[in-house]
Formats: sequence, structure tokens, C-alpha cells
Amino acid sequence: MKKRQGQKGFTLIELMIVVAVIGVLSAIAVPQYQNYVKKAAIGVGLANIAALKTNIEDFIATEGEFPTVVSGGAVSFARLGTFQDLGDGKVAIDQGSTSAAGSVLYTLDDGNASGEKIQLRRDDNGLWVCETTADSALAPANCTPSVTL
Repeated sequence: MKKRQGQKGFTLIELMIVVAVIGVLSAIAVPQYQNYVKKAAIGVGLANIAALKTNIEDFIATEGEFPTVVSGGAVSFARLGTFQDLGDGKVAIDQGSTSAAGSVLYTLDDGNASGEKIQLRRDDNGLWVCETTADSALAPANCTPSVTL
């Protein structure tokens, strides 16, 4: 009688099952990872322009009006200097309908969130409102999704 030898290696069906499991996991994981990266990029954009609020409030307190951007992207107050490009996006500062109101708009140039916009808008009472073009699943906390930016 011939003695049976132990199996060595994997069968073709076992390898196909492993490949199928990896395919299913990657089909779920890759889009979730892309959403995570996009949400992080939008959060970084908000952090970049939120840092400007202190300088803008200081300018309003000393000059009595919201800063404006003059030709060449130079902001009308030296505390920010000349800028148009900030990190992975572009910044635009606009004075509002009254001297104490205005907005700071950040447009992302990052590959993952390119074209998304985040805006911090200040009203006459000194209240800041955050709006973004990102959908509600990707928008930072306390930042309202808006399509009109």
C-alpha cells in the first residue's frame, strides 16, 4: 500500500479565494481613504484661514474697517503681508456691504479636494460664519455646506 504524502502549498481555489477577499476589501477601503484625505485637506484649508481671523479683528479694532485687497494681491494691512497663495490653495479677502463686515475665501488647489471652497464671513456684529462647497459628509464641524460660494 502506498502511503499518502502531506499536501504542500496552496490549491488554486484557495489562492482565488484570497485574491477575491483582497479585491472586495480594496473596493471598500480605497474610496473611504480618498474621502478621508479630502476631508483632511478641507480641514487644513479651514485652519489656514481661521488663523487670519485674529489679524483681521485686530485690524478692524485699530482701523475701524475690514481689510481689503489692493492690486497684486497685497492686503491693505501689513500684518498679513502680500499673499495670494497659502499652502495648497488661494486666499481672497473681500470687504462686505459695511466697513466692519467681510469675508475670507479659500479655494483649494490640492489634488484631492481641488476646487472646493471654504469661506469665513464676518457680519456687522463681529460673528464669524463658516461656509463650504464640500458636501455635509466632508464639511468641517460648524461649517455649513453651500453651493453659492
